[in-house]
Amino acid sequence: QVQLVESGGGLVQAGGSLRLSCAASGTIFSFSMGWYRQAPGKQRELVAAITSGGSTNYADSVKGRFTISRGNAKNTVYLQMNSLKPEDTAVYYCNANRLREYWGQGTQVTVSS
Repeated sequence: QVQLVESGGGLVQAGGSLRLSCAASGTIFSFSMGWYRQAPGKQRELVAAITSGGSTNYADSVKGRFTISRGNAKNTVYLQMNSLKPEDTAVYYCNANRLREYWGQGTQVTVSS
């Protein structure tokens, strides 16, 4: 069983930056990890993902602005978000995937114009 806890969300002006953290209850180095987001009235969408081998992929809407990475402690994943836009406003969820999926409770990111 893996428990995920996100942190780092908040209110930021357009053009600003935030770094989200996802702390796992156990080691997740063998898991594929992802950050998803869900805006009001919209479906949850993949923002960024990183495999156990370190390969990454991003939604087209965030390429060049967001960076996903794993922490040295092996049980943390980060999402560095730069040049934030109002359309990035959403609840951001951490996801761990290995044979089954685990989700965090989400953290709110609000970008004001």
